[in-house]
Amino acid sequence: MYSVKQGLILGFHGCDKKISHKILLGIEDLKASSNEYDWLGHGIYFWDNSPSRAFEYASFLKNNPSRSKNPILIPSVIGAAISLGVCLDLLDYSNLSLLRESYDFVEQHYKQTNTAIPQNHNIGANTDLLLRKLDGTVIENLHRMRVKLDLPPFDSVRGVFWEGNELYPNAGFREKDHIQLCIRNPNCIKGYFLPRKYNENFNRV
Repeated sequence: MYSVKQGLILGFHGCDKKISHKILLGIEDLKASSNEYDWLGHGIYFWDNSPSRAFEYASFLKNNPSRSKNPILIPSVIGAAISLGVCLDLLDYSNLSLLRESYDFVEQHYKQTNTAIPQNHNIGANTDLLLRKLDGTVIENLHRMRVKLDLPPFDSVRGVFWEGNELYPNAGFREKDHIQLCIRNPNCIKGYFLPRKYNENFNRV
């Protein structure tokens, strides 16, 4: 009953400046990612209400071109007004059991076929499991299960992630904690905009 999210939220996507301008002009659109290691499965990715994190990631891709299929020369951020629709919201406790059920199905399938189940992996010394083949497989399987059961498909997926080093000694927070959005249904994106800078000179009096 509560899987349909009401209202609009803001998502932010980091990309090259030329791409952001083409999207704003309606010349291009953001393309869905379909990597087997995507954290929330296949779809268009946004940082939930965090333009600063989107810009940081775009800057990271500029400095690490091997990590991006599309080179970024000038880091930029585009904002989007999004309706999540029917959402697999992994911040909702009840939805986590759906993932577990999907995992049990996936595990059984790989046992029956005598093949190795996909695994999540680190990159180098990083320990944040940046390559999430297992999670991606489980989420994509859940989408297929819903189709077979004739249940409404999920328009979007929302998840929270703890990433990076401890923010301070013994902290429960990390440097890059964030909420990520994966939009499967592009009709959830109601419009794009260019984020504005905060006006520090505004005087309320």
